[in-house]
Amino acid sequence: MRKRKAVTLFSGIFLSLLVLLAGCSGSGENTSGSGDGKTIEFMHLWPEGSSKQHHKIVSEIIEDFEKENPGVKVDLEVLSNEQYKDKLKVLSTSNQLPDVGMTWAAGFLEPYVNGEKFATLDDLLEGDLKDSFVSGTAEAYAMNDNTYGLPLELNIATVFYNKAIFDQYGLEAPTTYDEFKNIITTLNENGVAPIALGNKDRWTGSLWYMYMADRIGGGDVLTSAINRSGSFEDPALVTAAEEIQNLVDMDAFVRGFNGLSDEEAKSMFMGEQAAMYLMGSWDLPNYTTNEDVPQEFRDSIGYFSFPTVDGNGDLNSHVGGPGVGLFVAEDSDVKDEAKKFVSFFIQQWGEKAVTGAGVIPATKVDAASLDLPDMYIDVLNDLSEASNITLFADVQMSAGVAQVHLDLIQSLFGKGVTPDDFAKEHEDALSQE
Repeated sequence: MRKRKAVTLFSGIFLSLLVLLAGCSGSGENTSGSGDGKTIEFMHLWPEGSSKQHHKIVSEIIEDFEKENPGVKVDLEVLSNEQYKDKLKVLSTSNQLPDVGMTWAAGFLEPYVNGEKFATLDDLLEGDLKDSFVSGTAEAYAMNDNTYGLPLELNIATVFYNKAIFDQYGLEAPTTYDEFKNIITTLNENGVAPIALGNKDRWTGSLWYMYMADRIGGGDVLTSAINRSGSFEDPALVTAAEEIQNLVDMDAFVRGFNGLSDEEAKSMFMGEQAAMYLMGSWDLPNYTTNEDVPQEFRDSIGYFSFPTVDGNGDLNSHVGGPGVGLFVAEDSDVKDEAKKFVSFFIQQWGEKAVTGAGVIPATKVDAASLDLPDMYIDVLNDLSEASNITLFADVQMSAGVAQVHLDLIQSLFGKGVTPDDFAKEHEDALSQE
């Protein structure tokens, strides 16, 4: 039985980020379209309502592509994150995938590759996009010596917090778990919900569990369990589950968190109904460049790394890695045009994503010439100093195990499973692959 590689990304991958090397994004040339009257179906997950900057940039790129490729149109469909994942599964079973869509790396990618649903994109990496990506990012989309997706983002998860609320109660960003628990207690005593969490989507709760595992057992304990060089019944992973339930018992999370979507939880944090919110750096625009968010609120938001637990863990060890990427459907009737669109999109995306949305791209850009928000620079510093970056657990796992993991995460937070059983059921699922 084949063992998948560990997908733990080390800081050496990201050393170039602070400098971000010399610009590659947006520099490629594109010839005019060769297909008269051809349509590329493109599906993405950045609705205008919740991801305004992303949506705007995508629309601009599509408009520019159509201008440079007469006779080729891009037919767009936009869904929210969870709707997108669900529809992608349905479309793949009926061989009706869009010509171009979005995917994640590693385990998420695996069933689509094994089912021959995604086309290889090595020709783009060896052509127009040669040397365009930060080292280690495109590699996360490789399987069987071929590349089946090209990343757009690079992320780490951090705890965003409302500095105004903290100041009101004399609180400071914590570095230890005891300090963190004191913040939770103080906020609860003053009638303030400590943490916004929308665990209906479950991957949000997984972020909390992953960090707890990292701080208690080290940066490789979870990845080792997933790739089978270790066990999910490692005492550190059981203890991490216990600590999650301790946080639940402390009323650390907003009321009804297991029934709230991430969008609802985000709205509570941005509505100042909760003081903290653990999320990926893809959310940076809401606290930096999104002009639809009041400047006063943006100025009041900071972030901190997940604290050490009982003296264990490394503040420079993060959960994160490459974010969403683009794929081309293997059975696309316009595969050549679809690949040309992917190449054009990625070349345009890098600098536009930085300046227009505050997103950290997976492609190299010349950051020295750009005026970047302080929080953006801080995240780049964290990336450059990272001792370890562990890819999101559900992305590392195969589709079947990821489903088990996400269901168990919701049960863990809802206290529907004991920490021991939580670990055992993971181990059983992983052992049966």
